[in-house]
This record gives sequence, C-alpha cells and structure tokens, in this order.
Amino acid sequence: MRKLPALSAMKVFEVVGQTRSFTRAADRLNLTQSAVSRQVRNLEEQLGETLVIRRHHHLELTPSGVELLEALQQAFHGVELVVRNIMEKSNHHRLRINVPPTFAKRWLMPRLGSLRAFLPDIEISITTDLQDSLTERSILDCAIRFGDGEWPLLQSQLLMTERHIAVCAPQLLAGRTSGQPIDLSGLTFLHVLASSDQRYLTWQHWLDAADLSNTDTRGGLEFDLLDMAIEAACSGLGVTVADRAMVAPLMESGRLVQVLDVEVEGHESYWLVTRTEQPETANVAAFRRWLGTELAPEEPATRKTASL
Repeated sequence: MRKLPALSAMKVFEVVGQTRSFTRAADRLNLTQSAVSRQVRNLEEQLGETLVIRRHHHLELTPSGVELLEALQQAFHGVELVVRNIMEKSNHHRLRINVPPTFAKRWLMPRLGSLRAFLPDIEISITTDLQDSLTERSILDCAIRFGDGEWPLLQSQLLMTERHIAVCAPQLLAGRTSGQPIDLSGLTFLHVLASSDQRYLTWQHWLDAADLSNTDTRGGLEFDLLDMAIEAACSGLGVTVADRAMVAPLMESGRLVQVLDVEVEGHESYWLVTRTEQPETANVAAFRRWLGTELAPEEPATRKTASL
C-alpha cells in the first residue's frame, strides 16, 4: 500500500494553492473556511512540514508547498485527461477542432457544408480560442494553428502557406485610369498586431517586393486580428495586406480589389496539429483527408515587382 495522505486533503490543498485563499478555496469546494483550513493543517501534520504561511490578508506557499502543488497539479491533470479520454471513447461521432478566428471565418465557414457532406455522421464542434489547449486538460481532437510548425510534443502537417497581397475597397481607387500609378501615401494603412506593441512585418515585406521600401507606414489603424483589418478594408477605411486565400471570396464579389500585381509568400503557415502520444482517431483521419481535398496543390507563390 502506498503511504499517501488522504486524497481529499490533497485536492483541498491544490485548490488552496491555486487561489492562495482559504475563503476562495472554500467557495470553489462548497466547504466552510474552517473545514478547508483544517484539511490543510491535517495534511501538514501528516507530512511533518509546513506548506502554507498564513498572512493577514493572503496565504503564501512554502518551498515544500510549491513543490507539492506542482506535483499534485501534474498528477491530477494526468488523471483528468485519462478519465476524459475514457468518457469520450463512447462518443465516436464528435470531432472537436480549434481554429484561428480569421481562418475559421474566412476559409472554414464557407466550406463547412462540404465538411458536413464529407463527414455526414460526425458532430462537429469548432472553437476559436487564440491559444488552443491540445497540450493541456482538453478534449480537443485536433487544431489548426498558424506559425512555423515547431511545437514540442505535438505533430504538425503543413496545410498552406500565406500568400500576401494588398487589398482595399474599390471606391478607394475610383477615378483612377488603367495604368495610372497608385499613390499609397494617400491611403490609410491597416496593420495587424503580433503583440500589443508590435506589428507584423507583412506590410514591409510587401513594400520591399513592390520596390516601395521607402513608403512611410507609420500611423494608420491597428488590429489584433487579421479579420478586423479585412473588415476595415471592406468598409473603405484603408488598405491592408492579407492572405489571398482569406480574401479571395471578397475579391470575387467585388468588395475588395487587389492593389498592384504583387504577391509575397508569408513567413508562417497554417498547420494541422495533433498530439503525438495518442493514436489518430478515425474522425481526425477523415478530417485530414477532407483538408487534403480542399487544399489542392497550388503553384508556389512568387514575388512580383510592380512598375509604377
């Protein structure tokens, strides 16, 4: 028999360690504050080690408390994941996918009818969390991620690389005769943020390819999602650089037009991501096949230099 303290006491301590408060832990566990405090004290007595330092308005963990909390979180996480997987095995008719918001709206949603026809007996659940939980406590089956394809403990398959073009609403170019040079300085630049204080370099890469490196792109409007920049461009607020696949339907409908015949291959791509430690389910395998049918091989994107 393993010499372990009571499981209930360890679960109480985990919640106390997370909240750093007997009161908040009691609320989560539906216990009284005194019961929570007593469970932690009993655990300390069993271990012969202080785990929590009781301050006036908060709690602090001792080094032993921190060590135990980390071990408990890892252990409970493993148990929870196994339990969820066992429970989900009984549901062979659901596919849970997390997808980047812009990809979901601009690429996946228009093809959702095709996906349902390909998987007629599968219930499809789509989320758009900016950070998926494949490596955490999650019942996700797979995810589509945007990046370089390098994610520890995960397996990734390249789906498509971005092909950047500049687009704007047609009214912004109204009155311009064919062949007449475009003065980009007269347009508002729409930028996408890589972080709260840093823009993606897509505009600079596109301008370099167009031999317009000296164009001043300061100012303009900034968005934390490409989809918002695309919507702003559709509304005539300015010009943005976007992946051709994301804006192709808008160009076909006439809501957006391409500015200059310049296309630049992006430095990051869309990937199908799965867990390496779990065998691929039939539903994920079918989803992978469907993606292959929708993403027919295309000619590599090339850089074109505009003549102004």
